[in-house]
Amino acid sequence: MISGSLPLAAFDQTPRTRLVFGRGSVARLGELAREIGGTRVLLVTDRGIVTAGHAGRALDALRQNGLEVVVFDAVCENPTTADVAACLQVARSAAVDLIVGIGGGSSMDTAKGTNFLLTNGGEMKDFWGVGRAKLPMLPLIAIPTTAGTGSECQSAALIADEITHQKMACLDPKAAARVAILDPELTISMPAGVTAMTGMDAIAHAVETAVTTRCNAVSIMHSVAAFQLLIPALPRVLANPTDVDARGRMLLGAAFSGTAIELSMLGAAHSAANPLTAHFNLVHGAAVGLMLPHVIRHNAAGSEIARDAYVELARVAGLVSGEDPNAAVDALVACIEKLLNLAGIPRSLAAIGVTAERIPALAGEAARQWTAGFNPVAMDAAAFEELYRAAVGER
Repeated sequence: MISGSLPLAAFDQTPRTRLVFGRGSVARLGELAREIGGTRVLLVTDRGIVTAGHAGRALDALRQNGLEVVVFDAVCENPTTADVAACLQVARSAAVDLIVGIGGGSSMDTAKGTNFLLTNGGEMKDFWGVGRAKLPMLPLIAIPTTAGTGSECQSAALIADEITHQKMACLDPKAAARVAILDPELTISMPAGVTAMTGMDAIAHAVETAVTTRCNAVSIMHSVAAFQLLIPALPRVLANPTDVDARGRMLLGAAFSGTAIELSMLGAAHSAANPLTAHFNLVHGAAVGLMLPHVIRHNAAGSEIARDAYVELARVAGLVSGEDPNAAVDALVACIEKLLNLAGIPRSLAAIGVTAERIPALAGEAARQWTAGFNPVAMDAAAFEELYRAAVGER
């Protein structure tokens, strides 16, 4: 639903990723790989996914359709250039012509990073930015086992330099998955904590993409649809982890949020979260969730367009029925705060060890984050200091 008060920005959008959704849909992997010309497949995953049996299901589906498969199962959380180099060696030795990434965002980032180097040569830093790949890339099939990052619907590989630890966002349309298989059965094995953190990340994606300076009619449709799916589904999966219908809603909502990111980018909540993750060892979903209510209030006060978008989210999710926009923003914030409490996410920066003395340095770092430039209210270090100080005082 698009409010009549929201401006219709220009856009140029071509869907890059085919979505295959449904319980047990991972069994279609082999036929889908065949459809897009695969014969020798690199399966990229982590050992947890192997232990859970999900990699085995994917492997069986591929082999039953006559495809040769080589497996790289050493994906690490927050992959580095060293991880990509190790995966690249496996890919080159097998002369693969298709890549499958199964797991969380780290598996898909590793698969995409490997694809960049396998097809275009060079180093990951050569692709840092947008559209740096000159040559075609191999087809990629992405199979998420978490409902959070939405990486299966994005063209970015997020890879850290193994020496400097600087995270490099390498974006190129050629890196996007040709097919994303969304099988809710694969997410049942997620521990409760991972379900909560990835779920809050997906919700933050839906909220932030709805208000960025790059949002448009198509991105807003995905943001709103994601929010409608995610808000009621997260409490359900936390209460009953085997609720496959709720798991499916989370998975589809995360994919829609990922599509919205691809079209709209993110904002100040993610900019403020990254320094907290780097310096205070706070999980990304928790860091984004902690900052999100403060960013909503900040943006609503500084941008009528952002306020109207937040009102729209509150209304379509059934959080408010009246006409008062301020009440709608309050209802949206209250909803997020309730979910944060349910997920066990700290509500105070003080609770994770942030003192007032650390805020200026954190704010300076946040202001340099790429996503800060897409926030609907202009953000500088002073603005981030204001956000952090509000979060320190939250109880």
